[in-house]
Amino acid sequence: MTEMLPSYVNGAWWTPDASAASEGATATEVRDASTGEVVARVSTEGLDLGAALEYARTAGQASLGALTFHQRAVLLKQMALVLTERKAELYALSSRTGATKSDSWVDIDGGIGVLFTFSGKGRREMPNAKVYLDGAVENLSKDGSFLGRHIYTRLPGVAVQINAFNFPVWGSLEKFAPAFLAGMPTVVKPATPTGYLAEHMVRILVESGLLPEGSLQLVSGSVPTLFDHLRLGDLVAFTGSASTAERLRAHDSVQTGGVRFTSETDSINASILGTDAVAGTPEFDAYVKQLVVEMTTKAGQKCTAIRRAIVPEASVDAVIDAVRARIAERVVVGDPRAEGVTMGPLASTAQRDEVLRQVGRLTAAGGELVIGSTDAPSVALADGSTGTAPDGAFVAPMLLRFADAASPALHEVEAFGPVSSIVGYGSLAEASALVARGGGSLVTSVATHDPEVAVELASGIAAYNGRVLFLDRDDARSSTGHGSPLPNLVHGGPGRAGGGEELGGIRAVLHHMQRTAVQGSPEMLTALTGVWHAGASARADGVHPFRKSLAELRLGDQVVSGSRTVTLEDIETFANFTGDTFYAHMDEEAAAANPFFPGRVAHGYLLVSWAAGLFVDAAPGPVLANYGLENLRFVTPVSPGDAIRVELTAKQITPRETDEYGEVRWDAVLRNQNDELVASYDVLTLVAKEQASAAS
Repeated sequence: MTEMLPSYVNGAWWTPDASAASEGATATEVRDASTGEVVARVSTEGLDLGAALEYARTAGQASLGALTFHQRAVLLKQMALVLTERKAELYALSSRTGATKSDSWVDIDGGIGVLFTFSGKGRREMPNAKVYLDGAVENLSKDGSFLGRHIYTRLPGVAVQINAFNFPVWGSLEKFAPAFLAGMPTVVKPATPTGYLAEHMVRILVESGLLPEGSLQLVSGSVPTLFDHLRLGDLVAFTGSASTAERLRAHDSVQTGGVRFTSETDSINASILGTDAVAGTPEFDAYVKQLVVEMTTKAGQKCTAIRRAIVPEASVDAVIDAVRARIAERVVVGDPRAEGVTMGPLASTAQRDEVLRQVGRLTAAGGELVIGSTDAPSVALADGSTGTAPDGAFVAPMLLRFADAASPALHEVEAFGPVSSIVGYGSLAEASALVARGGGSLVTSVATHDPEVAVELASGIAAYNGRVLFLDRDDARSSTGHGSPLPNLVHGGPGRAGGGEELGGIRAVLHHMQRTAVQGSPEMLTALTGVWHAGASARADGVHPFRKSLAELRLGDQVVSGSRTVTLEDIETFANFTGDTFYAHMDEEAAAANPFFPGRVAHGYLLVSWAAGLFVDAAPGPVLANYGLENLRFVTPVSPGDAIRVELTAKQITPRETDEYGEVRWDAVLRNQNDELVASYDVLTLVAKEQASAAS
């Protein structure tokens, strides 16, 4: 008998066979999508789901809470490297799901790429800390003694992901990576038809020893009582049908229990051919190529696939002919293990039957099948022969033509397979209206080389989409394509698409955290945030801060410079040396006529340069490099005869986990002889973690 697919819960692998509660229980058989051979049996009979969730909230929260954002980010990279080393195992299993090699690349390498991306973003864009700041400080009092700002801290519960069958690796990792980086433990619930691939991915991570205790668990099989065990502080990220999402969203744990729920659901995505993109243009060719790719990649089983090809009425026949020719030339349907196959079967025979049922609905509503057939196709088999493979989940690519653009079925019925519909439009306004009739989409693409067409369509369709791709001759070769969500950009969409949002860089991390407004004194906010606030304690202890390594430097360490007087000769020398002879520095009459200046004034960059000379300690030491200024503002003009001084205070200290140095952000404030603020900015330096030895 085929083995039962295990779950990974409470720090150990578990199967129903190991539980007395499973005696007599039935299991779901999962079959190879091409051959119908049983791959695994799946059941959660006897699994204590409540205990698994509590294990995440306790052990998982504790282990992840001990790490900073950067430490978690480093682990994500190490996990990506481990999966890369063993991805051949994942590819071999992926072929059983019906995925071709290129399909598997999208799922497996795409998922690994998400780990790399969030690892890099976590180290570049987040502090090496446990609190993330949102926005600038708000001064809530005249004397600066009472401040406010917003912080993000991780949610105290567990992130539960409920995934679809089409991307068992990417779907798991694109949700896991931001949750892990935020410090929130994850429970993965993959879809049963392809759950064995998700299970092997989790197995590789468990065997790597990289996972902090309780940070990742896997439930193989159904979870009918899941929402009964959830509570405030938990989060559910769902990918699947809109009807299931609405049912889950209506549960009391979400409605009144405070459980966060985000969904990404079925979407009638569109692709518009611009009025300028006639046959023979690069945009027309790119449009046709992209449409065929979206119809056949993963056998069309993508939530981002093109379901509606919206083209100018005069171009409908030309597009149909071009798509037909490209499918005939490029698409070979069959077992992914057979030579030359470019499109595999659907994930299961149940999915095949559902796709054919939905195609029947589309044809009954007026859709004319102009490419493909609902008959069982002859396919390439793994043994080199061809046949109809009745136990496989094969269907041919299909394109339906709708003469009636107002047909409700065109905009409401989704055949989740290699099926698209084509419809003509008369004006750009009509094209936008057709996109909107989809009720909200994950993505719409537009093929045009005319910026005016792009602007008009963007204004009409952006609000109905989570993402809009503009395709033309300039980006066609480099474009990642209509159907490829990227970890850097938001994935999700309004309305029918679920109203949720995933990915989008650090935005996805913050979905797993709580934003809180904190108020208090500068001293208190410095302690809460790990960032020095003006008004908090500052120390000028006689040792120049540039002589301190990261191990010695503390927030509030400060140097206060002497003053330097600006002369007219200084201003003119700087102007002539740099070539910046702007009239405010060189023409007394014109400068005085300017409402911002009392007369000729010093260059702002002259003052910043002088400030560096005033605060710097020139000898070699722990400070290795100055690599930038941020938030520079010039406030009070400096006239000849004025004097400036600078206060430089250690504002934020960020060690780098994988280097022998870190970043120090310094608060720089320039004041004149009247103690008026002249300029303020942040200085960024790279500083060694330890003092160099005397021998070096």
